[in-house]
Amino acid sequence: MTILALLMTALLFGGMVLYSFGFAAFLFTALPADVAGPTIRRAFPHFYLFVIVAAAIAAGLVWPGDPFSAALLVFIAASTIPARQILMPAINTATDTGAKARFKWLHGASVIITLMHIGLSGWVLARFIPLA
Repeated sequence: MTILALLMTALLFGGMVLYSFGFAAFLFTALPADVAGPTIRRAFPHFYLFVIVAAAIAAGLVWPGDPFSAALLVFIAASTIPARQILMPAINTATDTGAKARFKWLHGASVIITLMHIGLSGWVLARFIPLA
């Protein structure tokens, strides 16, 4: 069970890092902004769903051996729900209405949440390493 918990947590961490620093950055450098923007908008609901599901599964797998790490993973899953259901639509509305200041603020909040999730999942990964 520990190996599965480790692999699922690693998938969560790696998926968030790849999406945030690889896929999103690649889209905006490889495609014109008028194509990259709508493409990333279509991808975000799937990204958030991946985070919710992967974090929840990882929490269930890690729970027997490390309830604290499970709680961190549950927090990631739970806090992604309002990011997906409330924050993301608000960002889209700000973009659609040309509210640039509001977009910057909401997008900044989204980035902070994602970085926090990456950091927390990294912390959970580090907890798999026994201290010498």
